Amino acid sequence: MLLKENIPFKYVFGKIRKEVILITLYVTMIALIQHFFNLKLAIPLSVPMLLVTVISLLLAFRANQAYDRWWEARIVWGGIVNDSRTFARQVVSFIDNAYESDEKAEMEARLVNRQIAWAHSLGRALRDRGTEKKLHKWLSADDLEFIERFSNTPMALLELHARDLKFALDNGWINTYQHVELDKTLTRFSDHMGKCERIKKTVFPSTYGLYLHLAMNLFIMLLPFALIEFFGWVMIPLVTVIASAFWLIEKMSVHMQDPFENKPTDTPVTSIAQTIERDLKQVIREHHLSHSLDTDSRVEKFYVL
Repeated sequence: MLLKENIPFKYVFGKIRKEVILITLYVTMIALIQHFFNLKLAIPLSVPMLLVTVISLLLAFRANQAYDRWWEARIVWGGIVNDSRTFARQVVSFIDNAYESDEKAEMEARLVNRQIAWAHSLGRALRDRGTEKKLHKWLSADDLEFIERFSNTPMALLELHARDLKFALDNGWINTYQHVELDKTLTRFSDHMGKCERIKKTVFPSTYGLYLHLAMNLFIMLLPFALIEFFGWVMIPLVTVIASAFWLIEKMSVHMQDPFENKPTDTPVTSIAQTIERDLKQVIREHHLSHSLDTDSRVEKFYVL
């Protein structure tokens, strides 16, 4: 996703550079023919205007639909952020007296780090990029070995979450109610993942885009004949600017309709995953610190007594 307020001019018009060159040559050729051969190439302005009315409506509809897909993806990832924070809070508060044994402390850290790995792996999976090699700093060797057996890495990590929570329940580290609440959070993670996969795999109708593209190009090719009688040579930059506006809107729609294709207009899944990583690490770090302070306080009171 582009985070800068001022989008580079080179980036914007780099997307339609070839089209701009072609339309400039096309319009210039028409103007030269009109000037040197004195041919009557003009057509009524109403002809392209009728066509552009329909094209504008269809183009606006496509832009709206593309933005809806992008915005839905952003809402889903906002939910992932919120539920990841909730999961970390539940883990450190539900597994009470966590430091009576090192095993409990290790489980807390393992669950939180695995959730960080889940957020990163989901973003990379949606962008069709490998995940396992990037997860070693958050996962244990056993976890890495386990997820290799799955084609869907985020799903494998949720399965490991579920197994650890079942182990905590069986050992009395959490009660039944706490286990149900944690399992609901895991269900929401699965729902978020499914929504992202639906957006990723639901292809925007190609025939709709093809017909719109052909109709728009027909309008652009007719436009010089409608303007040449009124504007003369000024028609060249005028038609180029009008055509560029239509092409830019079309390109914007094409890019935004696929929010997980690793483009500048994508949903910023990597940045969001890094935010989750920062927040969850702070949660577990502060929990460790507060426990250490409580322990020191109890020791101090013991010696005073």
